[in-house]
Amino acid sequence: MDIITFQSVWTVTVFSCFMGIVWWAFGKDRKSRFDEDANLVFDDEFPANKTDEGVTK
Repeated sequence: MDIITFQSVWTVTVFSCFMGIVWWAFGKDRKSRFDEDANLVFDDEFPANKTDEGVTK
């Protein structure tokens, strides 16, 4: 097997992985989860398990 064949196989493999990731990311099942995660930055509430230890006000 020469280098050109190896490069061709590698290109097809990487492209297939990329298309799989795109298909996974834009799947219908994940849209609501991604929307919720995108708005997590704007949430003002802190999780219940976090404490303000060591913070002086």
